[in-house]
Amino acid sequence: MIGELSSQVLRSVTSAPPRQLAADRDSAAAVVTRGLDGLRPYLTGYLPAVIQAAVLTPVAVIVMAFYDLQAAAIVMIALPLIPVFMILIGLVTADRSAAALTAMTTLQARLLDLVAGIPTLRAVGRAAGSALRITELAAAHRRSAMATLRIAFLSSLVLELLATLGVALVAVSVGVRLVYGEVTLAAGLTALLLAPEVFWPLRRVGAAFHAAQDGKTAAEQAFKLCETHQPASGVVRVENSTPVLELTGLGPAIEPGRVTVLTGPNGAGKSTALQAILGLATLPSGPVRVDGVDVADLDLTAWWRHVAWLPHRPVLIPGTVRENLELLGPLADLDGACRDSGFDAVLDDLADGLDTRLGRTGVGLSLGQRQRLGLARALGSTARVLLLDEPTAHLDSALEHRVLRAIAARARAGATVVVVGHRDPVLAVGDQVITIGSAHVSS
Repeated sequence: MIGELSSQVLRSVTSAPPRQLAADRDSAAAVVTRGLDGLRPYLTGYLPAVIQAAVLTPVAVIVMAFYDLQAAAIVMIALPLIPVFMILIGLVTADRSAAALTAMTTLQARLLDLVAGIPTLRAVGRAAGSALRITELAAAHRRSAMATLRIAFLSSLVLELLATLGVALVAVSVGVRLVYGEVTLAAGLTALLLAPEVFWPLRRVGAAFHAAQDGKTAAEQAFKLCETHQPASGVVRVENSTPVLELTGLGPAIEPGRVTVLTGPNGAGKSTALQAILGLATLPSGPVRVDGVDVADLDLTAWWRHVAWLPHRPVLIPGTVRENLELLGPLADLDGACRDSGFDAVLDDLADGLDTRLGRTGVGLSLGQRQRLGLARALGSTARVLLLDEPTAHLDSALEHRVLRAIAARARAGATVVVVGHRDPVLAVGDQVITIGSAHVSS
C-alpha cells in the first residue's frame, strides 16, 4: 500500500505543469522518501490496537459487571477520560506533526541545495561556511524532533496516570467492600484482575498513536498532492507526424518545413508558448491547436512522442553522458547530432567520452557544454516537431551559425520547428517571425 501510494504521488506530481511541479517538488520528495514510511506503524500498530480496544474493552467491562457491577460502574466513569485526553493530545500533536513534516521538507531542500553548491563554494573559498550551515540545519532538525518527542512522552504519562487512577479506584472500592462484606472474595479478585485488562487496549492505542501520527500526516499530504495534480490528458491522438500548430491570437499557423521564430521582450510569454504547445501551460490569448485539435484534448503522452523540446535549461540527470543524450530515446545519428551542436569537441575533452558520469543537473559540465548536450539530444531526435528555447544561448558566434544551419536543415527535411530567440542570427534563420506581445508577423 505504501509503495502504491508513493507511486501514485510520483505519477500525479510529474504530470503537473512545470510551475506547479517546481512549487511542490520539495514537499513531494519529503513525503515519498521519508514521510510515508511513518504509515507502517499506523497500519501495523495503531489500527490493530484500535480494533483490539473496540473488541476487548467492552467484553472485559461486561464480564466485570457480571461479577461486580459497582467496579464496572467505576471503570465506565474512568474510561471516557482516556479518549477525551487522547483527542486533546491529538489536536496538539497533529499540528506538531504537520510542522515537523514542513520542517523536514525545508531542511531537506536546503541540504540538497548546499550539497549541490559545494563545488562552487569551494571554488570561491567559502566551503567552510557551508559546513557551518549544515551543522545549523542538523541542530534545527534535532530540536524539531525533540519537541515532538517531549509531547509524546508527556501524553503517554497522562494516559498512564489515567489508567492507573482507574485501576486504583477499582482496588479501593473492592478493598472497602471486602472489609464490610459487601462483595465476595472471588468477585473482588476477578474485578481487580480485569481492571488492568480493561485499560490495557486503550493504553496500547495511546502508545501507538504518536508513532502513527507522522505517517497519517504524511498520508494526508500525499492525498492532497494527488488531488491537486490530477492528470488532465485527453484521448485524441495526433496521426500526422508533422502537424500544423495554431497559437490562437498570436499569429498565423506554424507549418511543417519552416522555421518559426518567437521573439519579444523578456516576460512576454515566449517560453510559455512552447509549454502551451506541449500542453503544460495555457495561453491567455486562447487555446493551442494541433491539426485543428485543442491540445487539451490530446493524449499528451502520445503527443510528446512527436516532440523534441529544448528548454532554456536542458534537463540533465545523474548518469553517463550517453544516458543523458538518449534520455528521450535513441538518436537517429548520434555522431551527426554531436557534430552539429558542437558537442563533439566537448566529448574530445572528456576522459571517458560518452561514458563520463555527470552529477545532479549536469555537474561536471559547464553551462555552455550543458547547452550543447541538450542541443545534440534535440537535433538527433527522430521527433518531427522541434521546440527550441534560446538554442544558441552560451554559444560563440561560429558555433551559433553551425547550430542554426542544422536547425534550418531539419526544417527543410519537413520538420515543424519553433525557435525562441531575439538575437539577429536567430531572427535571420526564421521563415516567419512572430513577435509575442504584439500583432507583428514577418516572413
